[in-house]
Amino acid sequence: MRGGDLLAFAGGAFRGHRLRTSLSLLGVAIGVAAVILLTSLGEGARRYVTGEFALLGSNLVIVLPGKAETTGVVPVGGVPHDLTLEDVEALRRRVSLLVSVAPLSVGGLTARFGERSRDLTVAGVTSDWKDVRRLALREGVFIPPGNPDRAPRVCVVGATVASELFPGRSPVGELLRLGDEKFRVTGVLVPRGVSVGLDLDEFVLVPIAHHLRMFDRRSVFRVLCEARTSEDLEAAKAGILAVLKDRHDGEEDVTVLTQDAVMKTFGKVLGILTAALAGIAAVSLTVAGVGIMNVMLVSVSERTREVGLLKALGASGGQVLRIFLVEAAILSSAGGVLGLLAGGLGTLAFRALYPDFPLAPPAWAVAAALGVSVSVGLVFGVVPARRAARLDPVVALARR
Repeated sequence: MRGGDLLAFAGGAFRGHRLRTSLSLLGVAIGVAAVILLTSLGEGARRYVTGEFALLGSNLVIVLPGKAETTGVVPVGGVPHDLTLEDVEALRRRVSLLVSVAPLSVGGLTARFGERSRDLTVAGVTSDWKDVRRLALREGVFIPPGNPDRAPRVCVVGATVASELFPGRSPVGELLRLGDEKFRVTGVLVPRGVSVGLDLDEFVLVPIAHHLRMFDRRSVFRVLCEARTSEDLEAAKAGILAVLKDRHDGEEDVTVLTQDAVMKTFGKVLGILTAALAGIAAVSLTVAGVGIMNVMLVSVSERTREVGLLKALGASGGQVLRIFLVEAAILSSAGGVLGLLAGGLGTLAFRALYPDFPLAPPAWAVAAALGVSVSVGLVFGVVPARRAARLDPVVALARR
């Protein structure tokens, strides 16, 4: 029996049982579409997190006050010694592998200009913060470099702050009241949106020494250090720990994370999540396979006389087996293709609704979904196909 005859035979069987064929196709298509959409969500989450950390800058070493064992997540622990501006200056002078050292202090205040006011986040930074976080200015200039203790009383505002407190005018040169103190606005940031949980458009940046005095603090929130190259990250981390241990009476009371370690940890977690989602979706493919088996078993029962006639005309058991396996493979393959199309359309629709989320099905998931759908059809089609192949032609022809 030639390949064309097998396909024609299978097509006739499908046309004779349109409803059952359609339901089998739908079951496989739903399973494949579920695999595509769920793995797309997992892969999109991984790309989103990776992109967010990339916005932080490159070759970063993050220093946090307090010591805790960690493998890439923000630690929780006590703080035996403050992480001060003097520590920051020591890192700048003594760790030669660092090109930038940018401390950060954060607090909330009410900002006022004229009759307008709003609560917002005020961050204390230095001039290095602009380079480390890859910030761009829409107008004006950033906080000037130099000794933080001698920094002028100036500030840089986010795009949202500028539009809400200074509607229809440029804020550069104006005096902005932050709490009980006034700062002259020297620049406006380019709109940036939310980055690693922080909406910089709603920030006001001030020199960090002024910020610490305003909030009556000695310790900074964290320090972002940029190494020269990615190969220098571990050496830079060791240098930072050595300097701070020397300054803190021999105690290693800070946590130092490299950007690579944080991204690898999140990558592993999201990779496991993607695989789990794929496994959940694969259950529906198994259910679809059971449906194909049931359809094929019914088909064998209804076509007993037809099988008997084929065997009486000289068809071997192997040929009958191939007939029913081809039918199962066509059903599962066609359903897989429909599922891929449905999953692709669902991905496009999600992108249209949420353009900022990088939803994309991983290549392995597309190949695996299609491969599994075909395999499911063949595996679950074996039992009915073998039953048909073992039918005795005399008994089959006599059956009504």
